[in-house]
This record gives sequence, structure tokens and C-alpha cells, in this order.
Amino acid sequence: MLTRKTTRAVAGSMVLALGCVATVPASAEPRGDHADVQAVVDGFTAAGAPGAMVYGQDRRGRWSVASGTREVGTDRPIRPRDRVRVASNTKMLTAAVVLQLVEDGEVDLDASVEEYLPGLVRGNGYDGTKITVRQLLQHTSGMADYVADVLADPDANSHPWRPEELVAIGLSHPPLFAPGAGWAYSNTGYIVLGMIVEAVTGNDLGTEITDRLIRPLGLGGTTYPEAGDKRIRGPHAHGYFAFPGQPVMDITELEPSLPGAAGSLISTGPDLTKFVKALLSGKVLRPDLLRQMRTTVPARGYDYGLGIGEIPLPCGGSAWGHAGNLPGFDTFTAVTEDGRSVFVVVNGRLSDGSVADTRHAAEEALC
Repeated sequence: MLTRKTTRAVAGSMVLALGCVATVPASAEPRGDHADVQAVVDGFTAAGAPGAMVYGQDRRGRWSVASGTREVGTDRPIRPRDRVRVASNTKMLTAAVVLQLVEDGEVDLDASVEEYLPGLVRGNGYDGTKITVRQLLQHTSGMADYVADVLADPDANSHPWRPEELVAIGLSHPPLFAPGAGWAYSNTGYIVLGMIVEAVTGNDLGTEITDRLIRPLGLGGTTYPEAGDKRIRGPHAHGYFAFPGQPVMDITELEPSLPGAAGSLISTGPDLTKFVKALLSGKVLRPDLLRQMRTTVPARGYDYGLGIGEIPLPCGGSAWGHAGNLPGFDTFTAVTEDGRSVFVVVNGRLSDGSVADTRHAAEEALC
């Protein structure tokens, strides 16, 4: 359970995130062509992360490298099919469901929030008639984030949350800018998108993600947990954090309604890379909607489309994917046009409290 001390220490992070310190053995010798990637993950564990793993696929097939442990007290490394909380990688699937509803004629990208959720977004400078679905997807709505407030609540992880509660917390802060006038990462906006899906379909978002994406694509290690179900079911890595000089704390169990539509998905490297490959190849959305999804605006770190980012690679070209951060897990998914793919997971922060540079590990793997 999150304590007041831990939540206050991390208030203000972009996505739910907590630190970690642990001392565990690094892996054995680097593996062949992926020695550079092995060196990166070994660096993560040498710097205090409990464990790290990179799963990739290139023209020669699937491969993985790992360092450290999936569970403190054991020498078992994180494996490619171990399930983890993938946090904001969830946004890619939430966005895909919204865009499928656009294809079905149930949602209009340029319609207002007010059209689908009357009265939800108003007051304190907000006007739901002026914020569009597209702006929510692209983080250009100007809606303030709810995360720092939740992290300041010592009881946040002790009970389920209704999405309306999370949205109200975000709206208690004034808008960051007028709709469409800037870019700022907003988990609040994605909670609203989940509510739009539920209002239009009559089903909860988890059901829509499962029926539209998880089952058709055969993502057998992926689940969208129901509110109140804090466990990661099946083979999984544990997530950890600790303050310097304090014992490591296992925080694998998390109330999934806290990140909700913005970040509650549980998945694996093979599943997430399979999803992004299917998305880029046109198996999820019709061509015109995929083009709109991949139409980006300048953002922080990489350009951002509708729920997915375009990541420039140091070796040339770019990849498409998303980063994710939650208590105990930092992840990064990226796939290139020519089919190279990578998923990175680190199950805790470094000893100095910083987040492992999962993007750098992904770039090493793809380049």
C-alpha cells in the first residue's frame, strides 16, 4: 500500500511512478550480437534496479537479454513472457478502441466531450463543448493531470476509484492552456476517453479492449484488470521500490482503477510488440484512421500522434510506440516499419531514485 511518505516524495511525476533501490547480481556474459543491449541492462541492475529485460525481434528472429531478478531473493531473471504492468502503453490500446468506434460511426474525432458526456467537463475554466475527442487522444486538450493528487493520498491504493472521481481531481486544477493551443501529457484526458467508450458502447473499457484487440490478435498474456483486482495473474515479475537505506518494498499489487484507461493494462513483451506490429500493418484500423493516428505534433521526448509516439532513432529512421511508468515498473515499446521490434522492462528505480533509461535500451536494441 502506498504510504504518505512515499506518495509525497513522488508527487508531480508525469505518470504514476515510484522509486526503487535494490542490490542484485547482474547477468552472465553478454550475448552475441546484442552485447551492447546486455551492457545497458547490466548497467541498470548495477545502478540498483532489481531486474531488467529486453525482448526484441529482427530479421534473424526473436531474442532477449536480462539482468538481475524478477523477484528479489531469487536468481530468476525476468523472462519475455513474464507479465508486468505496462502503464501508459495502455494508451495505445485505448486509442485504438476509440478509433475503431470512429470507424463504426459511433464516435467523431472532432466532436466535443460534451456530446458524449454532458456536464462532465465544466467549471474552473473548463468547457467540454470546446474540447474534442482528437485533443484528448493527442494530449492537446489542456486538461490538468490528476496523478500528483492521487499520489498525495495515503489511502489511494486501498480502494477502487470511479473514473468520475479521477476526472474531478484533474479538473480541480485550472486548464494548462486553451484546447488545441499546446501539448501537455494528461492522464485525465485518457480517463475521459475511457468514459466515452463506455457511454457509447454500454460496456466497460476492459471488455471493449478484450473483445476488439486482445482476443482477435491472440494476446494471451494481456489483461485489463477489473477494479479491485490488484494481483497480476499468471507468471509475472514483481515490482519494487525503496528509499536509500530502507528495505526493498514489493508493490506488485496495485489498484487498477487508479491508472484506469490511462495505464492499467497488464501485458508482456511478445504481446505488446505483436499489437504494435498489427497496428502498423493495418490489421487494427483502416488506412485513413491509421494515418490520422500517426499524424503527430511536437511533444516532450518524441512527437505524439493519437495515443502513440514517433520515436526518432539515432541510427536513422524512426519507430512507433509508447513509454510506461507505474509503481514498480518502467517499460518501453517500439516497432519500426521494417518489422524490428523491442520491449524493455525494469522492475524498479535506480538507487539514486532516477528512472532507468528504457528508451536508450530500446534504441540500442533497434539500432
